Amino acid sequence: MKITFLGTGTSQGIPIIGSSHPVCLSEDEKDKRLRSSVMLEWDSFRYIIDCGPDFRQQLLREKVQNINGILFTHEHADHTAGLDDIRPFCHKNGDLPIYLPERIVDNFHQRFEYVFTRTNRYPGAPSVIMETISNQPFMLGSKRILPIEFLHGKISIFGYRIDNFAYLTDLKSIEDDEKLKLNDLDVLVINALRIEPHPTHLCLSEALAFIDELKPKRAYLTHISHRLGFHSEVQKMLPSNVFLAYDRLKVTL
Repeated sequence: MKITFLGTGTSQGIPIIGSSHPVCLSEDEKDKRLRSSVMLEWDSFRYIIDCGPDFRQQLLREKVQNINGILFTHEHADHTAGLDDIRPFCHKNGDLPIYLPERIVDNFHQRFEYVFTRTNRYPGAPSVIMETISNQPFMLGSKRILPIEFLHGKISIFGYRIDNFAYLTDLKSIEDDEKLKLNDLDVLVINALRIEPHPTHLCLSEALAFIDELKPKRAYLTHISHRLGFHSEVQKMLPSNVFLAYDRLKVTL
């Protein structure tokens, strides 16, 4: 399986519009971060986890011709606002499967009403097959997908484990029984927003403690703000098995 980091930034991306923060002014390409998303590829399948406002730009950059579907972690705009940009895939291949926690179905119907309406439908609107998921395993192609449930502040959201790879973003707290699903990982992707604590995201020290507890073979930090610091400097601070992810990074399992 190949994992491509389409974006590794937090909700505003880096650089932030109008910001004069040194990280926002950095000329290092690894400090330029679109909103967080990953692309997973195996056999003849290609799935995306989350499609934020930068979805179109990310898929053009990676020269993506087709996808088999999108998994959503939760409803926030930086993870969902690119839904309209699935239109080329729908026009080419018909309805696109999307997988989302049952809790956010009403939110999607409200925000993307034109996608789901059955009457007076705009002919160019995206067309989807909505698959609601609960905290139970399900299949995508030839892979078993194991949802991981945790809290992003006060809201419940999903991460996903596929084989020995797990993708958790916007995590703040998690129950012990859900942590058990994360044993024996080859690769863990986990959010690390900034140096100082945050009410709804792990900060760097919390993310490193979480990694140390789970002991994956490798861990990659994502959903990063400018307040974490320069990529080149932060990477030097990390344990040998922990890496600061960056846009366009590809990892193969």
